[in-house]
Amino acid sequence: MNVLILALAGGTLYPSPDARPIVDGVVLIRDGKIAAAGPRASVTIPRDARVINCSGNFLTAGLWNSHVHLFTPELLHARESSAAALTAQLDTMLNRWGFTTVFDIASLLENTLALRRRIESGEVRGPRVLTTGEPLWTEVPVYVRGFLEANHIAMAVVATPAEAAERVRRQAAAGADGIKLFAGSIRGRGKVANMPVEMVRAAVAEAHARHLPVFAHPQNSAGLEAAIAGGVDILAHTAPDSPPWTPAFAARLTQARMALIPTLTLFDWEARRGGESDAAREGWLAKMEAELRVFSQAGGDVLFGTDAGYIDHFDTAMEYDRMARAGMTFPQILASLTTAPARRFGYGERSGRIAPGMDADVTVLRDDPAKDITALARVRLAVRAGTVIYGR
Repeated sequence: MNVLILALAGGTLYPSPDARPIVDGVVLIRDGKIAAAGPRASVTIPRDARVINCSGNFLTAGLWNSHVHLFTPELLHARESSAAALTAQLDTMLNRWGFTTVFDIASLLENTLALRRRIESGEVRGPRVLTTGEPLWTEVPVYVRGFLEANHIAMAVVATPAEAAERVRRQAAAGADGIKLFAGSIRGRGKVANMPVEMVRAAVAEAHARHLPVFAHPQNSAGLEAAIAGGVDILAHTAPDSPPWTPAFAARLTQARMALIPTLTLFDWEARRGGESDAAREGWLAKMEAELRVFSQAGGDVLFGTDAGYIDHFDTAMEYDRMARAGMTFPQILASLTTAPARRFGYGERSGRIAPGMDADVTVLRDDPAKDITALARVRLAVRAGTVIYGR
């Protein structure tokens, strides 16, 4: 639905994580930007505006998912697939969960850029897409080898710092928005191939010279240490094979200005897929929650992410619940979905808040997330640049 002027009227607004809610508010959208936002009494709705009644609903800035993979079989042929098929997959994975911006941190760069072009043209309904394209790894992780072979996809490894730097240069020139490193790649049977710190440093230096953020999959202590020493910006996960994180270790991460994407649901999904007992699964999750807790308490920058596209569990309710169990408050979780990623990825002046002049990205929730954090998963509408990409 494309309209020149759109008014979302009557809901409770959460303009930003640190702002007071606005009851019976109005968000006025014109030409893809927020023209006004505030109490109904202070916002004049033009007579020619299309008004959507949001009474009883709760509005936040459009949500960010900072860890996805636009790499499902349904998305692998973005040039040739029908717009309807692509939109249906994006609805299932992302749109219906309120995501208006996503960072894809491992896929086929050329294919993902083709998908982005079709979204930006309006042909396909979907979020703003940022991407790293192909990851850099010294060994292909065991858990993706079958998928790559089945789909006839070859992803090269890097063997030297010079090769890593050259890969970064090529991907940046091709249009990548960031770089993903596997500081630790699972070989199988508990073995991990760790990326040497010299290689991490070389890749990070090339990425930072081009103002690109660098994500790392750490896996274990060696991967964490390489990420820290190499100057990585974002940990794509907590580290399942590391010792418990201490306040001193969390302080090292925050002093390095490193952000963390917890992806707690991933570990539940992996444990269930591996046939672990409920006790073992909960023990593993408790360890990951403890890592998030100590990092958050140290003032670390937490970014929301689900690993959607690698895992096929798209419902976000568990992730919100687990983050809350780790001690994060509603404002902190909302920040991980809005202001924190917008600031981290250079969009802070245009995204992450409901305010005049910002991009018209808005998520409309059916229930109040301040009372029940899983309400963040009960989405009525997702609006991207003034266009409804999910809901009616």
